[in-house]
Amino acid sequence: MEWYHYFSGFFAGAFLSNSVPHFVKGICGDKFPTPFAKPHGKGLSSPVLNVAWALLNMVIAYLFFRFSKLSFQDNLSLITFFAGFAIMSLISSKGFASKHKE
Repeated sequence: MEWYHYFSGFFAGAFLSNSVPHFVKGICGDKFPTPFAKPHGKGLSSPVLNVAWALLNMVIAYLFFRFSKLSFQDNLSLITFFAGFAIMSLISSKGFASKHKE
């Protein structure tokens, strides 16, 4: 695999990770921050907008996944995918921790 396949695998994991909280909050009917909220990224968006944002993130993750040529036989590609997922998860947990404090 070429370097850009690993790069794509990383971003596939990152976008998939980002879709999870928006999808869960949206289908539960809860408001949650999106990039479209006011103030940007801190205000709360509607559940419908969160589901739409999650679905868009899933489509982008799928496109990166297809381009990355991830394989269960290539451990480095799986590690790269998981690293993208883990790093975005940690960044999101830190960023969303303060959403109820404002």
